[in-house]
Amino acid sequence: MPQQQIIRVIDSHTGGEPTRVVVAGVPDLGQGSVAEKAQVFREKYDWFRSSIVNEPRGHDAIVGALLLPPIDPDHLCGVIFFNNDSTLPMCIHGMIGLAETLLHTGAITGGSHKIETPAGLVTFTVNPDQTVSVANVPCYRFRAAVTVDVPDYGPITGDISWGGNWFFLIQDQGPVVKRENIPALLAFTNAVKRALAAQGITGENGIEIDHIESFGPPTDPAEADSKNFVLCPGNAYDRSPCGTGTSAKLACLFADGKIQPGQLWRQAGILDSVFTGAVVPLDDTSVIPTVSGRAWVTGESTYHFAEDDPFRHGIPTSI
Repeated sequence: MPQQQIIRVIDSHTGGEPTRVVVAGVPDLGQGSVAEKAQVFREKYDWFRSSIVNEPRGHDAIVGALLLPPIDPDHLCGVIFFNNDSTLPMCIHGMIGLAETLLHTGAITGGSHKIETPAGLVTFTVNPDQTVSVANVPCYRFRAAVTVDVPDYGPITGDISWGGNWFFLIQDQGPVVKRENIPALLAFTNAVKRALAAQGITGENGIEIDHIESFGPPTDPAEADSKNFVLCPGNAYDRSPCGTGTSAKLACLFADGKIQPGQLWRQAGILDSVFTGAVVPLDDTSVIPTVSGRAWVTGESTYHFAEDDPFRHGIPTSI
């Protein structure tokens, strides 16, 4: 890294889940698509990822976002999301946080904007009520009612669905989805994730299922239709209702005929913050979900890297 590297970030949270947008000091990732730049970032700049999201500057729940110039001049920007484990193909809570950050800096004043991500092109729209709606990439259920034998829990059945990330969706099994059960839910979802890997159960083309989502009834049926707990890569849990997880859920609900095009579905997270979603069918197997939520800017920071600081590149989560 350059000796005088300085990085500027703006922090926000979306329904309780933090986003950290890098607005200055982004490394040169070369030419190519956002997906290709994400590969360069993984291979050459993992110290940068760790510096932004890991301790001592961060913590396991933070999702970082690299703000990039767009490939297509008609698009607003590109973005690479990353967490304590690696890059993420897509992140809706992060996209809502990005929109709020761009409003905060004056880069936008509202409206709809197309954003390039490793998963594909998405559009966010700033609404009059200050929420942000994100039209996601095409989403679909890959396999329904897949049973995995989970040590200490027995057979657990769920759907495998793409919502911009790969999910295993579990309904009304394992610990009750409530805040007091977070340690038990972490243990359960981690056990499911390990069992899926051990038994060779994957997403399409053998891709690892790295998000586990457990559903139960909402705390208040007047406020939400469902409540979830989501284990993310890196073994942190999502404080928000998880936008890509909500997208994966919407794809399954539509496949089962439980929601109709345009019908609103309210997904609460483990902290009872709520995302609202609906789908537009794309073809016989996939939908475009739109997920809406609210973000708030919480602060701005400038990071410095002293050469004699042993933790200037972050503390690995494996410690």
